[in-house]
Amino acid sequence: MESFKAGQTVVRRDVHRTGRVWSEHALRVVADTSEALVAACPPGAGTRWPALYVKARDEGDRSVRTQAFDAMATGVWEVADAVWQDTELLLWKPPAAWFSVNAFYVPDGDGRRLRNWYVNFEHPTRRTSYGFDTFDLTVDLVVDPDLTRWEWKDEDEYAHVRRLGIITDTEHQAVDAARDQVLAMLTEPSGLFAHAERWAAWRWEPTWPTPRLPQPAAGDQRVVPKAG
Repeated sequence: MESFKAGQTVVRRDVHRTGRVWSEHALRVVADTSEALVAACPPGAGTRWPALYVKARDEGDRSVRTQAFDAMATGVWEVADAVWQDTELLLWKPPAAWFSVNAFYVPDGDGRRLRNWYVNFEHPTRRTSYGFDTFDLTVDLVVDPDLTRWEWKDEDEYAHVRRLGIITDTEHQAVDAARDQVLAMLTEPSGLFAHAERWAAWRWEPTWPTPRLPQPAAGDQRVVPKAG
């Protein structure tokens, strides 16, 4: 499959093992190399999330996310249209890695600053004609901008989805190995972290329109979208 072009819209999808779409996120390509697909979005980018996730965010009730995982375990959930909020996002996704590295930027006076790095543990990339598919494995690592401190996030949710059987023993072993890999990347900076200062200074290309998602076919969560 050919590489994506800089500025092209791609769709990141989280796809459950049943083939049902859990979430979608419209991004624009920054770079696409053998090392990683780098993509980004500003606030307002198109997303689709489990309806219970959207409810948890809007109501500030994190316990509703647990209900979303319970729904995932049944194989039945609703997906709601939403938009990316608050931060500019830069995503660095190595093709075979069980994680992506994300950078979140926030307004700061007349400019903006890197708020934090965020390592999302997830399935390796499955490239598609319109973007890539993966599957979020719940646990995350939040890293300070200067790489001097980090802490694990959502360990409670990870334990819950393990109990529900959403994450298999094989996936759990892959996550454990990926944790070690990421910590090694931080201890002796490599990968994205070897160029952390350069990526911290990254800016959204102002000529790029905010990426949008295509409309899905009615009632079909397995539809293959065409990004635009």
